[in-house]
Amino acid sequence: MSELREPSGAGGSGAATGHGVLVTTPSFGQHASEPWEVFAAAGVPVRTARAAHPLTERQLIEEAEGARALVVGLDPVTAAVLAAAPGLEVVAKHGVGTDNIDLAAAAAHGVRVVNAPGTNTTAVADMTMALLLAAVRRIVPAHASVTGGRWDRFFGPELAGRTLGIVGFGRIGQAVARRARGFDMDLIAYDPHLPAAVFAEQGVRSVTFEELIAAADVLTLHLPVPSGGPLLSRAQLAAMKPGSCVINTARGGLIDEEALAELLHSGHIAAAGIDVFATEPPAGNPLLTAPNAVLTPHCAAFTQQANAAMGTTVAADVVRVLRGEDPVNAVV
Repeated sequence: MSELREPSGAGGSGAATGHGVLVTTPSFGQHASEPWEVFAAAGVPVRTARAAHPLTERQLIEEAEGARALVVGLDPVTAAVLAAAPGLEVVAKHGVGTDNIDLAAAAAHGVRVVNAPGTNTTAVADMTMALLLAAVRRIVPAHASVTGGRWDRFFGPELAGRTLGIVGFGRIGQAVARRARGFDMDLIAYDPHLPAAVFAEQGVRSVTFEELIAAADVLTLHLPVPSGGPLLSRAQLAAMKPGSCVINTARGGLIDEEALAELLHSGHIAAAGIDVFATEPPAGNPLLTAPNAVLTPHCAAFTQQANAAMGTTVAADVVRVLRGEDPVNAVV
């Protein structure tokens, strides 16, 4: 794997001499060799970013000099970045959501954008259920009680008969529904972009967002951040059932985090499972001191299987574009 990366001193200031691929996200091929092997088999030179992920716009401009392809995580691929990299042919999102990539600017510069849809579905759906169970059954404080030499008992609700409201009913939302059905939960979902047939096929009732907010005992988010602020505002969180639970494995900007923390302190929201934050790491975030919140470091997609699948999927499409072929998972 190391032979694919250029020496750290290559290009003097760090610019690529091989005009190959710049990988900015440390999770690419972190637990799998297959993604690196795709580039090796194609004879494509690869180097990794010197700056810590996520890079700033300025850092990405400096490090992308001479690159034909970028493999990014949360780094901001802005119009300025694209303009500063005239040799760039393709940007690959190591994941699904492309909200950190200026798609219009990419199209204007003739740069293809690809992602890896479906590769982390199982991992994120599993993590959603793990956070839900840990939050409502208070697994973390129970563990701390035992390891701390105490024997405290923690009560929580059963999931059977509770209503799970799924916001965003794409691949991951549907996978969560299949898992929740095994816990005998009642399922409702909101996704204005899907036809009624999709909900019918999954046996899930389609509702409006307002109906979901009012009915859900547990609300789980599986969609990009909309323009205009958090999807779950203070007013919407307050409109949820007393004693409800919020799970977010999608994007940090979806929730008013200060309001959620306050409602956890008041008990109106009984529990939360949060894997993503508006600012990461979440230093000073009020959720850090909120009760009954299970917090994880944006790792829902971090399984060996997902890591291999995401990496090989985007690497294969990068190679296709560099060969002058059409990518399989084109966003732009």
